[in-house]
Amino acid sequence: MLDAIAAAGYSTPTPIQASAISLVLEGHDLIGCAQTGTGKTAAFAIPTIERLTGAGARPLGRPGSGPRALVLAPTRELALQIAETFDTLGRARDVRTIVLIGGESMGPQLAGLRDRPDVIVATPGRLADHLERGTASLGAIRVVVLDEADRMLDMGFAPQVERILRVTPVDRQTLCFSATMPPEVERLVQRHLVRPRRIDVGPVARPVAKVTQVLYRADAQRKTPLLLKLLGAERGRTLIFTRTKHRADRVARAVMAAGHCAARLHADRSMSQRREALDGFRSGRYRVLVATDIAARGIDVPDIAHVVNFDLPGTPEDYIHRIGRTARAEASGVASSFAAPEEQDRLHAIERHLGHALVTG
Repeated sequence: MLDAIAAAGYSTPTPIQASAISLVLEGHDLIGCAQTGTGKTAAFAIPTIERLTGAGARPLGRPGSGPRALVLAPTRELALQIAETFDTLGRARDVRTIVLIGGESMGPQLAGLRDRPDVIVATPGRLADHLERGTASLGAIRVVVLDEADRMLDMGFAPQVERILRVTPVDRQTLCFSATMPPEVERLVQRHLVRPRRIDVGPVARPVAKVTQVLYRADAQRKTPLLLKLLGAERGRTLIFTRTKHRADRVARAVMAAGHCAARLHADRSMSQRREALDGFRSGRYRVLVATDIAARGIDVPDIAHVVNFDLPGTPEDYIHRIGRTARAEASGVASSFAAPEEQDRLHAIERHLGHALVTG
């Protein structure tokens, strides 16, 4: 595992990893609260893989004996990212992972399930579909991870999550990781976790310290010229958030017309288009990614220099998750927010949550 960790580029564990890994190895139920971008995925992937290969106080058996670990994630993109982490860290140990997400054909998923993978990473809706069809069985699951639990409940997945947990063994280990802990998540934890240990790393739902936040007051007509000016003044990788799918398309067209390599990411794009956009942004083929809030959480793209809130988000929590896409893994970054006169209520809510006014650029 140490070799796999080094090959993946990890050197020093983040605080959530340093606190969580030993507790998971010991078999405790766990609530992990930490800001976005602090390494929660590796915090549960590393000890889960270790237990799947016989380590820890409660080993889970040997690879190849069927699904014994389940990770639920709110979005397809986050599920793919989690599976990539498991593949990277578990490949040398023969730990096999399958991804069950919507927007993709059932055929390859059914074939993958017949191969008895060790880890299932799924969105709740698609896993619920498999359970209804009888094509997935969770009777041997020993570890369940709820990643971005607050987001799953925000997106209306509570009924599916409850059903999935009911058909897993009652003596399973349950890990709940989240950036925020609203009452809905607290109730879920009380129902399904047994004497959980809790880890709080840093202030919850606050921006990481190394994000420089800048406010630009601009009406709707001035936003696009301002965006192009910012893009022209720097060369770093930039993630732009818009409120609607239509606005994302329009902004992406303007950015490409100005000569920048850009891609779009929103719910009307097919799964293959969304994957191509993310892969291209991650590899550097696209310098700019224009997205709706589908990308605000769980997308681990390194070295994003600049996040631009072309439209202010609906809640302060969404603001935190958006700007958390930059300044990841102890790096620094810039978050620029455009505020039109009609967005003043949203701006004031964000500033009240932060406890200070944003600096005007």
